[in-house]
Amino acid sequence: MEVVQLQGRFIDFISSLFREGFLDDQFTQLQQLQDESNPEFVMEVVSLFFEDSERLLNELTSTLEQQIVDFKKVDAHVHQLKGSSASIGAQRVKNVCVAFRSFCEAGDREGCLRCLQQVKHEYSLVKNKLETVFKLEQQIVQAGGSIP
Repeated sequence: MEVVQLQGRFIDFISSLFREGFLDDQFTQLQQLQDESNPEFVMEVVSLFFEDSERLLNELTSTLEQQIVDFKKVDAHVHQLKGSSASIGAQRVKNVCVAFRSFCEAGDREGCLRCLQQVKHEYSLVKNKLETVFKLEQQIVQAGGSIP
């Protein structure tokens, strides 16, 4: 595929992520920090987000499976997930975390479990979308083009 076509697909795909609320302006700010001296910056930051999120989601799952749920611990994990998702612009994950925290404050186990499933779903979606972004970037560079 030609570089121009790949760049067009990239622009359209990124635009759809903003339009559909997967990403917000924080992701744009993250992209602006990337330059020739650190061309992998966004991918590195997002990869750390993936690692951190998966650890937090596993911890949330095990904490909510306990007979007696420590809602302060659940809230601390959700707060961390909210912060890291906000820092990369993963808007839909962040938004679910806001609702999740209100269920933690209320000590509502069922509400927390529903939010856990929802946040896992949104995380999985944004992870797949961002992996596609990185694949498109790689294809553009391999074809001799620059990332628009």
